[in-house]
Amino acid sequence: MNRGVNMRYFSTRNKDINVSSSEAILKGISEDGGLFVPEEIPRIDNLQDLIDMDYKKLAFRIMSKFLTDFDTDVLKKCIENAYDDKFSSNDIAPLVEVDGAFFLELYHGPTLAFKDMALSILPYLLKESMKIQNIKEEVVILTATSGDTGKAALEGFANVEGTRIIVFYPKNGVSQIQERQMITQEGDNTFVVGINGNFDDAQTGVKEIFADEEFGHLLKVENYVLSSANSINIGRLIPQIVYYFHGYLELLRLGKIQESEMVNIIVPTGNFGNILAAYYAKNMGLPVNKLICASNENKVLTDFINTGVYDKRRDLILTTSPSMDILVSSNLERLLYHLSCGDDKFIENKMVELSQNGFYKIDNLKMEGFYGGYSSEEEVNKTINKLFTDSNYLMDTHSAVAYNVYDKYKVDTKDNTKAIISSTASPFKFGASVASAIGLDIAEDEFSILEDLSKASDLNMPKSIKDLKNKEILHENICDIDDMGNMVKKFLEVGDNNGRS
Repeated sequence: MNRGVNMRYFSTRNKDINVSSSEAILKGISEDGGLFVPEEIPRIDNLQDLIDMDYKKLAFRIMSKFLTDFDTDVLKKCIENAYDDKFSSNDIAPLVEVDGAFFLELYHGPTLAFKDMALSILPYLLKESMKIQNIKEEVVILTATSGDTGKAALEGFANVEGTRIIVFYPKNGVSQIQERQMITQEGDNTFVVGINGNFDDAQTGVKEIFADEEFGHLLKVENYVLSSANSINIGRLIPQIVYYFHGYLELLRLGKIQESEMVNIIVPTGNFGNILAAYYAKNMGLPVNKLICASNENKVLTDFINTGVYDKRRDLILTTSPSMDILVSSNLERLLYHLSCGDDKFIENKMVELSQNGFYKIDNLKMEGFYGGYSSEEEVNKTINKLFTDSNYLMDTHSAVAYNVYDKYKVDTKDNTKAIISSTASPFKFGASVASAIGLDIAEDEFSILEDLSKASDLNMPKSIKDLKNKEILHENICDIDDMGNMVKKFLEVGDNNGRS
């Protein structure tokens, strides 16, 4: 795709629906329920051209290939504003060698999770998209979260002019720190709601609101338009491609690999967005051997990769890696679209089967570039303990899932290709689980546990978490699944909920 030629984005369920990049970012999800995918995945043919680029220049090179209706200077400014001193590391995403693997630490942003890597720039991309599309209405960001997306989105959009943000999270399905981060969020344009249900319920509820034409018309009359900060939004996905190139280039710069040498990438996976970004990177020309999809005990993706059957008809297990406690992995739809060579009718049929029957089967599924594995809770604890004891490296529960599955992969395949592990969150976000894994007493309150963890690991507790203890709780909203739409109306003061029509 040549610069200057506008990339189009198609709905996975109907290729007759196609939009520009700015439209795709604004819409978040297609009106038919499909997800937007680029008409082609652009190539980067010479990695040596990128070797001397810092993170911002690299981000521009990659993102400009997808966001073709953005002015060059404006896109550079968006990137400059996003990746600034809000990140505690000058590298933005440091690469750390531990026990023969390379951890790509994606949690040095303001909310201590990998979601910051994309949600730091999404507000800038959205505001520019509004200008490009001449949108005068206020944009309402509607988001479901399994823990990390919510806070990162709130942080990114708080007090951004022309936007409001509503986040739904499972009331009993996130860590105490994750919940505290969200319910103390400041900003007059922010609204946080705990639902009596799990993440899949929250995600389904959000999708249903997007698909409700009557609801959309009501908002339009009141000068609102809906968009999303979930990874269903292509504006979330594209910035995530960057850090996989960054990780590979770091290996080259450090002399750990030779030019064109293949690597494996291991991703702890819930909604499939992060590993899909790695798949896009591979198809852009990054030398990737295997994409290793690591699940926790909610192993619906592991089963699918190994059997071709996607089956959500199982109980959701609440684990110590709550951001992966998901049974409906939305971004898998995008991968299937690419693997089926853009067969939109096939995708539409499979999504209908999933919705109506709770499962679908794909015969002769060809996912040779993927490996699927999962970790039990016991294995997660042992992995955290072992790496801390042997290498003095402290990782969170999600990263431990990835490392443990990587160990299993090496045993299964005897493949010793160098590996990049997506380290997706600070261990302090899941302090009680991590502290317990390394043998600390967790009978105390959460913040005392974090102080003990800091002493035991000789790591400073991140200031953003330390400050949480004394922050005022500003959001105490709780609702049932069926009442999510009314909560949106309540915040926006529209419809029957507020005596308006």
